[in-house]
Amino acid sequence: MEVGIVGYGAYVPRHRIKVEEIAKVWGADAPTYKKGLMLREKSVPSPDQDVITMSVEAARHALTRAGIDPQRIGAIYIGSESHPYAVKPSGTIVADAIGASPDLHCADFEFACKAGSEGMFVALSLVKAGEMDYALGIGADTSQGAPGDALEYSAAAGAAAFIMGREKILAVCEHTYSYTTDTPDFWRREYQHYPRHAGRFTGEPAYFQHLLSCARNLMENSGTTPEDFQYAVFHQPNGKFPMRAAKILGFPKEKIEQGWLAPTLGNTYSGSSPMGLSAVLDVARPGDRILMCSYGSGSGSDGFIFRVTEAITEVQKAAPQTREQLENNPIYIDYGTYAKFRGKIRKLEA
Repeated sequence: MEVGIVGYGAYVPRHRIKVEEIAKVWGADAPTYKKGLMLREKSVPSPDQDVITMSVEAARHALTRAGIDPQRIGAIYIGSESHPYAVKPSGTIVADAIGASPDLHCADFEFACKAGSEGMFVALSLVKAGEMDYALGIGADTSQGAPGDALEYSAAAGAAAFIMGREKILAVCEHTYSYTTDTPDFWRREYQHYPRHAGRFTGEPAYFQHLLSCARNLMENSGTTPEDFQYAVFHQPNGKFPMRAAKILGFPKEKIEQGWLAPTLGNTYSGSSPMGLSAVLDVARPGDRILMCSYGSGSGSDGFIFRVTEAITEVQKAAPQTREQLENNPIYIDYGTYAKFRGKIRKLEA
């Protein structure tokens, strides 16, 4: 039984802030981030945008492409590390907003930046098991970065949604694989506004150990090599890491570029690799194979191999495309506006 993506969609906020604007405030060296980490600017959510609103937009785009009644969706899973409520699900609000039936399994997922791929993995598995006709997995974040911290140059906002099903499949999922260890390179405790990270440790042995192991084992288990893929998408904490991972694995730059959004989008955490996948699906042709590997601190990676079908050409332009949203009509803001939007300026209690 073939199972895969029957609808997909992404959402990118219009506001942006340039790396130079952040560096100017903190006396930092902007070229370090522009050249060293390949970052130029990032998306910024406005005060009325959060994980829920972005998830709704992405899910509506996915429904448009799927062409199905939302009442047929049997599960909704939203992966994020910036859910608006500590105790109150995001998924129930999204379900209501898109018109889903209350006959629904709903849950919010957390696993740092791979929470979105977790939702996709479980949604896909439930449909494959025959438990339901359709399931929706979403990765979305309004990422946090402390003022002046290296994370502030990349922590961005965005969402991607994928409806999994068995009919009119746009991209068949041929193989999956997950790789997980207890490697604490990034964390945020209760009541803390911003996460902490272990600096260079987040590269080795965290990001590269897990993502490369996941990709290699996935290709070995499926009997594939980089030559068998037209596209590859890797988690993008910055612009440099996915490019380095691709080179180590043997993927040429041209197979990475379409889903390589970090230089102008930033790191959307749980939305990072899912948004890269949505950008690839926007241009993929029938028969193309796509390798996607997420990464989440703590640490783990989820891997997927998708084969694009003939049905993709009918829906690619049916909803706003990912790069179209990223590149068209951005609104650039200064650091003061950015700090206001992100709640970095806080009033003291009397």
